[in-house]
Amino acid sequence: MDQSAWPEVSAAVAAAPYPVEVLPAEPSRASACLAALEITTRSWLGAVVANAGGLLVDHGWLRVLGSGHEGLPDVPTESDPQTGLVTVGYDVMGGQFAWLQTEPGAKPTVHYFGPDDLEWLDLEQGYGEWLYAVLAGSLTRFYETLRWPGWEAEVAALALDQAISAWPPPFTKEGKGLATVSRKAVPLAQAVSFYQDMARQLGSSQEA
Repeated sequence: MDQSAWPEVSAAVAAAPYPVEVLPAEPSRASACLAALEITTRSWLGAVVANAGGLLVDHGWLRVLGSGHEGLPDVPTESDPQTGLVTVGYDVMGGQFAWLQTEPGAKPTVHYFGPDDLEWLDLEQGYGEWLYAVLAGSLTRFYETLRWPGWEAEVAALALDQAISAWPPPFTKEGKGLATVSRKAVPLAQAVSFYQDMARQLGSSQEA
């Protein structure tokens, strides 16, 4: 049997500088997800899918997808076979992390689509590198411009299928200070689609 990478992931979870909750996996669903993705538990992605419904990182700010949990989708459901885009996580502001191959033959890397710049940013890390960095504390610096005093309690109170909508939104000049904008809980899917739609609209208007 292949040696699972889960002990490595578990060790990183245990050593994380902020709270990380491992949501339980349902075995048959986990097996189906692994088969759909055509990966093994030797990889970090496979190990997470096999052993966790998802990971709630830093008071739930980042939801790393696994084999799914009530309110949280699984990795295959959020993937697009046509483009090869594999969504591996969502943050509480409607940002999206996706693992994809940008060029034929190139190693897939994790990309981030954020509500503050509405563009895909190549983090130049494989999935294992990315998740290790996340569990080692990288979120604190990564999100320093998207947080506000007291965010921890506000985020921890949300359901897994909820996000925080900020108005004016973070990609506007008026929305840069998250402490002073209007914030409310909305469905996560709604927040994600709003920013994706705005990126398309602004992109097309800029091209015109």
